[in-house]
Amino acid sequence: MSEGQGQGQASMHQQTQSMAITRELAGWIAGIRNADLPDAVRQAVAGLSLDTFGAGLTGHDEPWSQAIRGWADDGYLAPCDGGARAWGRRGRTYRAADAALVNGAAAHAYELDDFHNAKVHLGAVVLPAVFALAETLEVPPERVETAIAVGYETMIRCSLALQPALARMKGWHMTAVCAPLGGAAASAVMLGLDAERTAWALGLAGTQSGGLFAFACDGADSKRFHPGRGAQAGVMAAELAARGLTGPTQLFETGDGGWLKAFSESPKPERLLAGLGSDWHMPRTNFKPYACCGSAHAHVDGALRLRADWAGQGPIRVGMPAVVDVQCGYRYAPGSVLNAQMSARYALAVALLDGEVLPAQFGQARLADPKIIALANAIEIVRDPELDALYPASFCGWVELMSKNGEPLRAYQANPSGSAENPARMAAIRDKFRALTADVLAPAQVEVLIDAFGKLATTPVRHILAAAESVA
Repeated sequence: MSEGQGQGQASMHQQTQSMAITRELAGWIAGIRNADLPDAVRQAVAGLSLDTFGAGLTGHDEPWSQAIRGWADDGYLAPCDGGARAWGRRGRTYRAADAALVNGAAAHAYELDDFHNAKVHLGAVVLPAVFALAETLEVPPERVETAIAVGYETMIRCSLALQPALARMKGWHMTAVCAPLGGAAASAVMLGLDAERTAWALGLAGTQSGGLFAFACDGADSKRFHPGRGAQAGVMAAELAARGLTGPTQLFETGDGGWLKAFSESPKPERLLAGLGSDWHMPRTNFKPYACCGSAHAHVDGALRLRADWAGQGPIRVGMPAVVDVQCGYRYAPGSVLNAQMSARYALAVALLDGEVLPAQFGQARLADPKIIALANAIEIVRDPELDALYPASFCGWVELMSKNGEPLRAYQANPSGSAENPARMAAIRDKFRALTADVLAPAQVEVLIDAFGKLATTPVRHILAAAESVA
């Protein structure tokens, strides 16, 4: 080894030691208490958890969810043995990690689960991990609330540190990359791990990170799998750390094989710790009023605002950041449900034709409707550099079309209607929960659950799950 090489390695080692990002984050996770949560965080936990649970209850019957649950069924535990269940299901129970997989996949089954502008889906990762452990452990309900908040916050900060719009352009699915860490942070709180073992859990989670956007080429089911797999990995990481299995305690900051360097060419490590405990990102998580990719929600909002005055013909132009065009702007061709849900063109076409973008718009007959296909592919996608500069801090976009009197109309949306900026968001989440569960729960059950999620810090998870049982 040359003298220069030795000095370089020593310098890297000294820098790594001085940063100690992983241990600082682990110390915060291990040390936070329920009393530390601001009211805005508690309110967000209540609303987003209800929203995720509703998506999960109604997602179990999709074929991709059935395939994942079928895999878990092959290793199921007998009822009443202390295992965790699939939400809304009686009978079979699973190891906590496998229950997290099953419920996470179900919650993400129809693109109805929440997302943050850091380009990650959160509830479908964090809530399944926390609820699975809550069923198998004797922990106070207030720890459940704390664990959910910590899981969200950790996962968001991990994605922000990667510069998600840039990392996404390398082909990574940011939810899958960050999910094991969010799941591990939440699980560490549930298990009561100390700072050392929490650092191990983060290290063990980070080494399981991955997940590619290749599903977009043919609408494959792998996207449905990613949040549940991340939840499973997070639970496993924390449980193994609790048993003494070590993980790298310099996961984020190490130069050789470090998580940040592996997933991003321009990471911002300071985003992991900046304002930690005082500046919470998780209350700014968006809920989804539409069953399509969150990056297209601002455009759907704009189209719906203009729909009443739309001429029904003429040019339609849609402005979006370049990364959103890559992700969602492709020409639409009939294929899988996911292919349509990820297509901004399809979402805009059904928004203009039907006035809504809900599960009903993604039935097989609609996917091949010639009128929808023609309108979708007549839309002109415009890559707007001004939007590039705002994204992903702002999930922005604009829509231009022709009015009935021949005048051009334009709608700009700075952030989706499901964002925290919407003062009616909590009421909209409750209405969405009622609509999603109308076919699987009795009205009285629905109201009991809405009330229970509003009191998450005092309501045992087992009571919530018992109240939700309706499907054999």
